[in-house]
Amino acid sequence: MAKVNISLDANVVIEVMVMSGVRNAQDAIEAIVLDYIARGHRTEALTGNAVDDRRRATEEREQRNPATE
Repeated sequence: MAKVNISLDANVVIEVMVMSGVRNAQDAIEAIVLDYIARGHRTEALTGNAVDDRRRATEEREQRNPATE
């Protein structure tokens, strides 16, 4: 897996480590990011994908009111 190096404020990292209960900064940040991604997937599963919803609504509208050329 590819790795990315970023700089974060030490206080932010310490806060994340305390909140997550992880003693390693790398693992703490990874846990937070993975949780954020999982939350996004759960939200999308509950609410649907906004882009797909707009596309579907547009297609339905076009089917109801076809453009006359």
